[in-house]
Amino acid sequence: MRQLIFQEYVTLDGYAAGPNDELDFFDTIADQADDDDLGFLDTVDTMVLGARTYRLFVDYWPTATDVIAPKLNRMRKVVASTTLDSAPWGEWEAGEIVTDAVKAVGELKREDGKEIALWGSITLFHTLLTAGLVDEVQLRVCPLVLGAGKSVFPTGVQPVPLELIEAKPWATGGVLLRYKPAAS
Repeated sequence: MRQLIFQEYVTLDGYAAGPNDELDFFDTIADQADDDDLGFLDTVDTMVLGARTYRLFVDYWPTATDVIAPKLNRMRKVVASTTLDSAPWGEWEAGEIVTDAVKAVGELKREDGKEIALWGSITLFHTLLTAGLVDEVQLRVCPLVLGAGKSVFPTGVQPVPLELIEAKPWATGGVLLRYKPAAS
């Protein structure tokens, strides 16, 4: 069975975005793609995105010249949305729209292929985490304390125990943290 890996850039105090959904903290690690980023992309052939993250990604990646852009653009794209009718991706293959993310991700995990990445899409992450569909949580911690914003983890839900898989320095002053849901 394929694994669903949630990967998110967060501040040291656990925010995935600022109070108004701004992503300025990305500047602390800008242009620092490394072999780890490229290696991760080699293990993935499908990306799952929520509608808001899809809109951010499609405005940048289809024409990006970053070293990771070709790998990312070639991936299968699945967009969870009840508002979008289509998910074009520039000159690349368009994304598939799904309205029931839990059902769709469950089906994706049973297909043959490489791993599945979930980027950004915090609301979708919360849904899939509480449904028990997230197999790994990768946090790329940026060296900045934001003080307020959108938390990467849901509040007001049942606790989700996690086990540390790996912790290592990443980028300039950042840390890569990898967790898996703890066995019950």
